[in-house]
Amino acid sequence: MFLLRPFQMTLTGNKFPRYSLTRHFTSQNVVAAAQLPPRLVIKEGDIEEAFLKGTGPGGQKINKTASAVQLKHVPTGMIIKSQATRSRSQNRKIARRLLAEKIEAVEKGPESRTALKAEVKRKKKASKSKKARRKHKASQDAESDDENEDEEDSDESVKEEVKEERV
Repeated sequence: MFLLRPFQMTLTGNKFPRYSLTRHFTSQNVVAAAQLPPRLVIKEGDIEEAFLKGTGPGGQKINKTASAVQLKHVPTGMIIKSQATRSRSQNRKIARRLLAEKIEAVEKGPESRTALKAEVKRKKKASKSKKARRKHKASQDAESDDENEDEEDSDESVKEEVKEERV
């Protein structure tokens, strides 16, 4: 008769240690992502707000309702119009965010949030394309190595045939 023991749990608490919930990381150092500067806060007194009727695709509903928002920043004279959604409140939020980003880009230049985000995106794209070029070159090198081996094999077989004919 067999004696059955209760299954013992491993230290991770999982009965299948191969499928443990703990993650195993490499020994490489992880670089923390650069913190973006805080968003620019615009005073409500510096903004003139107007609600306009929408234009463009969207049919009669867009054209009848005044859900588009136009903001004017009085100190700089910048004007932003937002008609992203059919909701006036969402368009107000979007327009304020766009206005803050535009003002910050003018004031801070390459140190603004949008410029920093664009720089990170550009670096990622460059890294990705560099990796693709490396991968493509490696596959071409492998193909050329295979072709060279085939040529060497065919050269050896020709030499063997020539030797056989001489004998």
